[in-house]
Amino acid sequence: MSAFESKIELPEGYRPSEDEDFMNPRQKEYFRRKLLAWKDEILRESKTTLYALQEDIGALPDLADRASTETDRSLELRARDRQRKLISKIESALRRIEEDTYGYCDETGEPISLARLDARPVATLSLEAQERHERSERVHRDD
Repeated sequence: MSAFESKIELPEGYRPSEDEDFMNPRQKEYFRRKLLAWKDEILRESKTTLYALQEDIGALPDLADRASTETDRSLELRARDRQRKLISKIESALRRIEEDTYGYCDETGEPISLARLDARPVATLSLEAQERHERSERVHRDD
């Protein structure tokens, strides 16, 4: 079975709960669907952006209009680049679901909270490990 097909049925309105076994098949299916929907949404937005960027903006005689349009395009392309990187993280999370390593902290091996995964399904660190990592980055940046 590939990452795009599943035999798991989820009840209407299902949300992972702390009362269940961590990363049971229903929770994995919930996060798999969430990640796939997020990826599809990003790809749809990217297609819309590409279409808009390819449209002929016409000859804008006003230099200010032309500069404003170029700035808008530059910002949009940067946003799309961030989303391209996010798609890579989503695909990595989908692989971790298939490999049964999804939901566990890369640093400690402990489960990442369901609330954190629901808010940031590509998370690879527990909240505590993420905070340690960010504190460490701040210390090194200040040196």
